[in-house]
Amino acid sequence: MPRKTKTVTDAELAVMSLLAEKPMHGYQIEQIIEERGMRDWTNIGFSSIYYILEKLRKINWLESALEYGEGKGPARQIYSLTTAGRSAWKKAAINALSNPFRSNSNFQLGLSNLLHLEKSQIIPALEKYVKKLEQKYQRVSEKLTDQGEDLPWNASAMFDLSLAQIKTELNWVKAFIEKVRLRTP
Repeated sequence: MPRKTKTVTDAELAVMSLLAEKPMHGYQIEQIIEERGMRDWTNIGFSSIYYILEKLRKINWLESALEYGEGKGPARQIYSLTTAGRSAWKKAAINALSNPFRSNSNFQLGLSNLLHLEKSQIIPALEKYVKKLEQKYQRVSEKLTDQGEDLPWNASAMFDLSLAQIKTELNWVKAFIEKVRLRTP
C-alpha cells in the first residue's frame, strides 16, 4: 500500500535511522534512543516506538520476523527496512540535512512577553533558564562520555551539535541577562 503523504515525521525518521544501522526489536530501539540522548532533539516517547513500527510496517516500509530467544524468553519481533522503506528513509534523511528547521520554542514565546514583565521577574527567570541549560549540557556531556570509543560517527556528530547549540544558547542568555540588568526600569 503506497503512503498517501510523502512527509516522514521526525519520530519516524529517528526509528528508521536506527533500523538503517541494523535490524532490531522495539526495546533495542528504545535502549539506543535512551543511550544516545535522542529525546533531547526529537520528540519520541517509549510507547510511540511500537506505534511507529506498526505504522511503517503497514505501509510496507518495514518488515518483521519473529526471533526466538534462548531459554524461556518470549519471541521478539525484529524489524528491518524494506527496499521502499530504505528509499523513503534516504529521502527523508537528505531532506532533513538540506533544510534548516528551527522548532518553535516556548522560550521564544517568553521573550515575546518581556515588555509586560518587570526586570525583577525577568532576571531570576533567565537565571533559572541558565541553570537548566547548564544541567542539560552536563547530562549530554555525560551521555557522550558513557558511549565510549565505539560510538558511531553519526551519533558523535549529534552529540557535538547538541553541545555546541547548548553552549551557544548559554552564552547568548548570559549576555542577554547583562543587557536586561543595564536597562532602565
